[in-house]
Amino acid sequence: MELEQIKREIVACVEERRDDFIAIAEALYRNPETGLNEVRSAALLTGFLEREGFRVDRGLAGLPTAFRAETGEGGPVIALIAEMDALPVMGHACGHNVIAAAAIGAATALRRLLPPAAARIVVLGTPAEELGIGKVEMINHGTFAGVEFALMVHPSSRRYVIKHYLGLARVCFTFFGKPAHAAAYPEDGINALDGVIQTFNGISALRQQLRQDVRVHGIITEGGVAPNIIPERAAASFYVRADDLEELERVKARVIACAEGAALATGCRLQVDADPRVLAPLKVNRAFSSLYSAQLAWLGLQESESRADKNKGSSDIGNVSQIVPTIHPHVPVGDGINIHSEAFARATVSEQGRAAVVEGATALALTAAELVARPEIREEIVREFSS
Repeated sequence: MELEQIKREIVACVEERRDDFIAIAEALYRNPETGLNEVRSAALLTGFLEREGFRVDRGLAGLPTAFRAETGEGGPVIALIAEMDALPVMGHACGHNVIAAAAIGAATALRRLLPPAAARIVVLGTPAEELGIGKVEMINHGTFAGVEFALMVHPSSRRYVIKHYLGLARVCFTFFGKPAHAAAYPEDGINALDGVIQTFNGISALRQQLRQDVRVHGIITEGGVAPNIIPERAAASFYVRADDLEELERVKARVIACAEGAALATGCRLQVDADPRVLAPLKVNRAFSSLYSAQLAWLGLQESESRADKNKGSSDIGNVSQIVPTIHPHVPVGDGINIHSEAFARATVSEQGRAAVVEGATALALTAAELVARPEIREEIVREFSS
């Protein structure tokens, strides 16, 4: 079957099965599970894939809900990423139900229409994206071994082919002081909360000398037990973000220096806990993104005109993009509705949210079919990735 015919068949297949794929998104929406607790979600996805004929391995990388489902025997190894965790309280306010349904839909169409020898199609169930650990652990444990290209879509208020993501490092500070009665014997105390407050003040001053892409934000996680007791212990948690890993490490070191200076100034003892699981920035692959963009044009869809780099977050898909060519385009579920809101969660199961599942599944499958059929495109993507 020629490529154009395969693409037409993909569109028809996704349309024929659209109710099945939308049902996945709606089931996940009704039963949201937070990171590392996606038991029913993973069971739903793996059960569907097994019924479709995929070989499924569960409980990978020490994560009970991580899975790898595979079909095919030869050709390029193409991974479709299925996130599935929800947010506390808000449920699927980041739209991972749409992500999973689109990945499943694309994989189902590709299994039906590609000969087994043409490619190996892999669905990777990646838990705990909101915690920033799922894909990192799966990479570290070799779950991505052999994957040559990685694809996923993310719901958004707009349609974007390229959306930039910042790297992210997490660091926690615990200050230890000495308790005393705050009114009767203040001279006997060492105020751990002062150490935290001075850390915030130092970081606020540091922001004057930071690049435009850098973000530092934190919260006080522990601040004492009563106003009349000088706090013996206080703690704060910070996120540091930047466009590249070198700047990320440089700024993280300066943030730690702010805490060390605060400890010295207040007489506190400081404990620094830096999470070694750093989220990498998304490594954009223009050739790969252009291939996806061409599929949108083939479908008669246009990318949104507003800037996709204005508002940047972070995601562990960035770590995947550092080891294999990756795309992470956005599909629209509702104009003007921002992620991590209850309105966005509802939008994922609206009429436009259902359309986003179909668009994502179709565009991902079309892009994968082009990768399989056009070795020169694969070479161009790999060449850019390696440069």
